Formats: sequence, structure tokens, C-alpha cells
Amino acid sequence: MVVDVYIIVGLGNPGRQYENTRHNIGFQCVDMIARKHNISILECRHKALIGKGYIEGEKVILVKPQTFMNLSGESVWEILQYYKAEPDTQLIVIYDDISLAPGSLRIRKKGSAGGHNGIKNIISKLGTDIFKRIKIGVGEKPAGFDLADYVLGHFSDAEKKDINLACAKAVQAVSFLVKEETDKAMNYFN
Repeated sequence: MVVDVYIIVGLGNPGRQYENTRHNIGFQCVDMIARKHNISILECRHKALIGKGYIEGEKVILVKPQTFMNLSGESVWEILQYYKAEPDTQLIVIYDDISLAPGSLRIRKKGSAGGHNGIKNIISKLGTDIFKRIKIGVGEKPAGFDLADYVLGHFSDAEKKDINLACAKAVQAVSFLVKEETDKAMNYFN
């Protein structure tokens, strides 16, 4: 199958107060992908900051929705409509997962939202849960913590090294995914 463009979405919340928080790991990974492949994410379209470029010879659009996490699907839906892209073959979403240890990575081809409101909104807007995703572990919420406070909190110094390593792995994983080597990526990183 020939794919015209891959839409690579990192989930997060806009605004300085959310930079480097657990919930913004998707933004952090997309920024790292952009640096590695010399893609500028400066254009504001489709309720998102976007950048266009190439990875492994494939045309990509890097996306950082500016709708806030819980409405991420609005931006993703608009972009897929505009580029006439199919979620099952052309969409890759990168986001935080509290059920994984900090720094671990999990690649999936489909699945439920697993309680993640950004993914829940994307599934709702697209009408499908079949799209590639790269989940980055941010650690389980400590007992007694409010979930929103936890995911909007910052990483400890000890966690930052693991998180940076996970983002570096996500950059590598994207290269596999745009070459249609999803199974190989899952075997290698999961």
C-alpha cells in the first residue's frame, strides 16, 4: 500500500505551565523527532502547531494539538480530513501512559483509550480505535494523589533521564512505523 503522508501526533497541553509535565510527553517526543529530522513546527493550522518534512524518505506532518488534551480529537480529525488520511494506515499518536513505568515504551496498532482522555476524544471523533500509537510510561499515580495533579506534575530529576531515553526510543520507533515495519517495532521496543 502506498501512503502519501504520515500524520504523527504528540499529545499534550499548550502553554508554558504545562511544559515538561507527564501529560506533555507527546509534545516532548514530537519536538525530539523534529530536531532529529530538521523539521520546524511553526505553522498554526487545524487547531494545532504543525511541521512538514521527511522521515526515512516518507512525507510526514508532525502535529501538536493546541486544543488541550481532552479535545485532541478535534485537531486530529481536522488534519485527517484535510489530508484525506486514513487513521489505520497513516496516523501515529504518541502519548503518556500511567500504567507503564517511567521511561518504558509500548507500541500498539489499536486499542481502547485505557482511561486516557486525549485518546478517548480521538477515538470518539474518528469513530475508530484502529490507529498506531506509541505509549510512553510516566509511572503510576501514588496513592492519595489526584490523577489530574499527578499527570500535570513535573518529572523528578531521577525520572528525567528515563523519560529522555524513552523519547529517543520513540524517535527510533517512528522510523520503523513510517517504513510499515510496525510488527518489527513492536518486537524490538515492547
